[in-house]
Amino acid sequence: MPLRRYGKRAIITRKQPTKPLFWVGSSRKDLREFPAAVKDVIGHALFIAQLGGKHEDAKPLRGFGGAGVLELVEDFDSDAYRAVYTVKFADAVYVLHAFQKKSKQGIKTLQKDLDLIKERLRRAEQDHASWSKSGA
Repeated sequence: MPLRRYGKRAIITRKQPTKPLFWVGSSRKDLREFPAAVKDVIGHALFIAQLGGKHEDAKPLRGFGGAGVLELVEDFDSDAYRAVYTVKFADAVYVLHAFQKKSKQGIKTLQKDLDLIKERLRRAEQDHASWSKSGA
């Protein structure tokens, strides 16, 4: 009997409860503006992060000290869409930024986007500290 073939999203087992997902700034609103196919991929990556895993296309964002801040780049219709999120907290996932890359300067992330990500990461750290203390 041949083995069945499953797509990337067909089988996900839960070993632990899902971590809550928090949106920082306008990241949720911005993600909602993306094409449906892009939202599907990013949504799947965030779900994997909530389960404690890492999407195969998610890469650590340079300049943020290791694998605590991840970036997912999805190409669609000759445009590049990016989502940046942090998994540095054991009990939560924070979406820091979602944007369409418009720079014509190669693949490098613009400094204004990196500054916004740093600021939102600080906000996420503050929010997580108060959220953890509240016992939520």
